[in-house]
Amino acid sequence: MFFQQILNGVTVGGVYALIALGYTMVYGILELINFAHGEIYMIGAYLGIIFIGIFTVIGLTQYSIPLAILLSFILSALFCSAYGFTIEKLAYKPLRKAPRLSPLISAIGVSIFLQNYVMLTQGATDKVFPHILETTKIEFFNLTITTLQVFIIITSLLLTGLLHLYVMKTKTGKAMRAVAQDKVMASLLGINIDRIISVTFIIGSGLAAVAGMMVAMYYGLVNYSIGYIAGIKAFAAAVLGGIGSIPGAMLGGFILGIVESLAASYLSSEYKDAYAFVILIIILLIKPRGLLGKSQ
Repeated sequence: MFFQQILNGVTVGGVYALIALGYTMVYGILELINFAHGEIYMIGAYLGIIFIGIFTVIGLTQYSIPLAILLSFILSALFCSAYGFTIEKLAYKPLRKAPRLSPLISAIGVSIFLQNYVMLTQGATDKVFPHILETTKIEFFNLTITTLQVFIIITSLLLTGLLHLYVMKTKTGKAMRAVAQDKVMASLLGINIDRIISVTFIIGSGLAAVAGMMVAMYYGLVNYSIGYIAGIKAFAAAVLGGIGSIPGAMLGGFILGIVESLAASYLSSEYKDAYAFVILIIILLIKPRGLLGKSQ
């Protein structure tokens, strides 16, 4: 039972990690907490359902279910990246030189707007993810793991690793680190600050879309309010791991998922969503820079 709950926690933690990457990247560049990021994740879940529905109607799922799912992931990520790009240009860019509180209020406003936008366009009731993928259960040492759980864990680790390599090894990644360190000096060296910020929002939003679709596949249900709670939990994961640190976001997501799963199993499932807030408060009091964060 104990190890089964850890496995379940790692699965959910992988989703938290992908969402937390968006928080930690934007904060590293702009020192802004993008509270609308959870809604991008929610939109990604809805887009996954929409695209799977379209591919079912045109018959692609009868031809190749894996291809339909892969295309749904790609299209959801592209659409959500466009959302992230647009939000940055409309809601955050005009406020870069404004007091720190202004973009924060703008982020909350965008979050509320997107929630209501999805509720009005998709309805307030839960949406069911089409059951097109048969999952296989694998049992060993009294543990039961499904192929979907394996997919979620591996995908989360792979995307986090690829992002870390991108930031550390590519020219754009080096530019992102330079902007995070000193925007003025980076600009003097010829780095296009606006482009780097846009790339940051595009990548973070794409990862959130992947997380949203994986959650839709895992739980089978989606509604317009899932982004708020997931966003707060991912923010707690980013702070726990050290906001601004990509490995920290991954570590924080897995730790949060495991703690949440164990606490819901052994303490009370009624307070499942509260454990993230407890962890957030504790880490802010004891170690505000997080597990892998750097002192500033």
